Amino acid sequence: MKIFGIIGWKNSGKTYLAQKIISHLKDNKLEVASIKRAHHNFEIDKPGSDSFLHRQAGANQIIISSSKRWAKIIELQNKREKNLNELLEELDSPDMVIVEGFKKENHPKIEIIKDPEKPSTYLFKKLKNVVALISDSKIDSSLMQFNKNEIKNIVNFIINFKS
Repeated sequence: MKIFGIIGWKNSGKTYLAQKIISHLKDNKLEVASIKRAHHNFEIDKPGSDSFLHRQAGANQIIISSSKRWAKIIELQNKREKNLNELLEELDSPDMVIVEGFKKENHPKIEIIKDPEKPSTYLFKKLKNVVALISDSKIDSSLMQFNKNEIKNIVNFIINFKS
């Protein structure tokens, strides 16, 4: 299982890039999983759905299952959030895991730089394991660099990357 991350500041295009990378990896016949870090409260079931009503009634763990997919919802109730390694253990051996966020974890990452005119905001200067950059402008760095539209080149870099 190969793990590769996408990091950047809010609204930098992380989800857009993750979506494109996942699609191209699937085109390469790889089984792909993704893990997304959310910094806010989020809902995965719709208000009014049965699972939502079970949760609202007080169930701490809910499993939704059908012939198409299943999901497990656990209400943490302010207990410790799982770290990336614990979340990776929940996966069923995919070929590739694309991780959005989790910038302080120890996996290779690509940073999306939205505003190249603000070098003080560059994450790669403060974080370990940033191995490439995506920007519409050239960044002063020895790291591999891509334009955000070079999806095939980015995917080939990820597939061939050796840590």
